[in-house]
Amino acid sequence: MSGKGHGSVSFTGTAERYKSVYLVPITVDEVPIFREIRVSSVSVYASYGISDKIEAIVSLPYIHSEGRGNGQGYTNSRSGFQDVSGLLKFKGYSTTIGYSVLDLLGVVGVTTPASNYQSNKGLEYIIAIGNRATKFNALGVAHLKTPSGVFFTGQAGYSRRTNRVPNAFLADAKVGYAGLKLYAEAWASFQQSSRKGTDILQPGFDLYFPATRVNFTRIGASVFRPLTKGVGVVLGASQYVSGRNLGKSTGVSLGVSYNY
Repeated sequence: MSGKGHGSVSFTGTAERYKSVYLVPITVDEVPIFREIRVSSVSVYASYGISDKIEAIVSLPYIHSEGRGNGQGYTNSRSGFQDVSGLLKFKGYSTTIGYSVLDLLGVVGVTTPASNYQSNKGLEYIIAIGNRATKFNALGVAHLKTPSGVFFTGQAGYSRRTNRVPNAFLADAKVGYAGLKLYAEAWASFQQSSRKGTDILQPGFDLYFPATRVNFTRIGASVFRPLTKGVGVVLGASQYVSGRNLGKSTGVSLGVSYNY
C-alpha cells in the first residue's frame, strides 16, 4: 500500500512476438494465416492512496498487433486503445509473524473496452487487440514482508466476463526484494477458463475467438532501479510456458515510473 496521498504513475512499452500457438490437442509451429504475430504496446498505470488502507488503481494500454506471413486478402494489423481497468485495493488485516509482517488484502475491479476496436467472427481476428468484454474481478491477496526486504505475495480470485467470453479463475505468485536502491521480483501468473468456452478449429468453434477457453501459465521477472528522488526505470521480461488457445509469446518491456 502506498499510504494516504501517495502513489505512482508509470509508462511502459512492451514488445511481444510468437510463432507457435497452444492449440488443442497439440502446439502448432505457425500461427494460422499469419505465421508470426508481433504485438507492441504502451501502457499507463497510476495508483493513489485514498487512505492508508485503501488504494485506487487505473491502467490503460494502447496496442498494435501485426500478422507477418501469408495473410493475403486479410487485414494484417490492428491497433487502438484496448481496455481501461479500474480497481480498489483494501488492506483488511495485518499481523506479525516473528520479525515479518503479513498483510491480507482484497481487490475488486472492472475492465471494459476503451475504444471501438473490433473482435468479430473470422480467422483474421486472431490478431484482434482484445475480446471486447467487460470483466468484473475479485481477488484475495496475502503479502509477507521480511526485515531483509525479501517478500512473498500470492493472490487468487475470479473474473466474470460478458459477450460469450468464458469466466475464469485467476492466480498469481511473486517472490522478490524491495530495498531503497533496488526492487526486483520473479512471478508466475495463471488463468483457468470455464469449460463453457470453445477450442480453436475444434467442434463448436464458429470463428469467434473471444469465446474460446484461454488457459495459461506465464512466468516473468522485473527490476526497478531509482534514478533520482521519485523517478526510476523498469525492465521486465515474460514467457508463456503452457496454455490453451493462445500464442506462445515472449515479451520484453521498458518503462519509467514516478513515485510520489
